[in-house]
Amino acid sequence: MRAAIAAAEQREAERQHGGQARPPAPDWLLERGLNRDSPPVQIHAGGCWNSGKRTRGIHRDEALRALADGVKACEACRPDSELGYLDG
Repeated sequence: MRAAIAAAEQREAERQHGGQARPPAPDWLLERGLNRDSPPVQIHAGGCWNSGKRTRGIHRDEALRALADGVKACEACRPDSELGYLDG
């Protein structure tokens, strides 16, 4: 019985440590196309519900550069507005 309790306590401690050790969510996301050679599709704010599975976290300057290069801003989270990017 003590071994089962100790094992359960160990699992809980590991679960809590895993949550604390997780890196923070990125502020900006770059959504890629369907294959490696496809250009980026959209820029999202971090945590956007509309971002797809093919995203990676990027820094603010990279997000601004992508918008300037013509990558579309997500219409749900409006990262261009949050970044203060004015088109043209």
